[in-house]
Amino acid sequence: MRILLVEDNRRLSDALRRTLEEDGYVVDTAYDGVEGEDMALISPYSLIILDIMLPKRDGFEVCRSLRDQHVATPILMLTARDALNDRVTGLDSGADDYLVKPFEVAELRARLRALLRRESDQKSGSLQVADLKMDPSTHYATRAEQPLDLTAREYSLLEYFMRNPNRLITREMVIQNLWSYDKTITSNVVDVYIRRIRRKLDDPHEVKLIETIRGAGYRLRDPER
Repeated sequence: MRILLVEDNRRLSDALRRTLEEDGYVVDTAYDGVEGEDMALISPYSLIILDIMLPKRDGFEVCRSLRDQHVATPILMLTARDALNDRVTGLDSGADDYLVKPFEVAELRARLRALLRRESDQKSGSLQVADLKMDPSTHYATRAEQPLDLTAREYSLLEYFMRNPNRLITREMVIQNLWSYDKTITSNVVDVYIRRIRRKLDDPHEVKLIETIRGAGYRLRDPER
């Protein structure tokens, strides 16, 4: 999952970026409202973390502008002020949730998972496709009750597929969602990761879940749907 973090406090931004990357997210950072809005308009994100007190353009303005331009990406607002008016203004501006500084990392993680569930076909805390199961809160995945030994990138790729079961996923979609904007990635890199996941996910089993759509991309097939 690819996240845009718009926070002008560079120490906090760096700490949050490291934490989120350890959790398997791909994180792009911006340090003012104008830069953050531009990045949100240019690249597709699974979620935006948006501070309110930003240079050049505050978070309220950025959020309203993005919604006016039909950007539907979930937005979690960060505020150092716990005033009711700030929370109401943020939500009325189009934010989906808010978090008051200082906050515990565990709460941030839980709120991110909740927002991502809203955008997914699967609304429970865990993800399941056929006998493939994943718990995003623990990064534990199994197939037929057997644990899958996945790298961080493989886990992120599989999670992306599980949040979009039975949908065509192109190589370009994978690159846009799983690599930061400053990385140059070729489509064959996606094929390499797909092959790695297939060896772990499908090779030991008769029923294959990952399909190749020739000339288009891949699909995680749920035989029960």
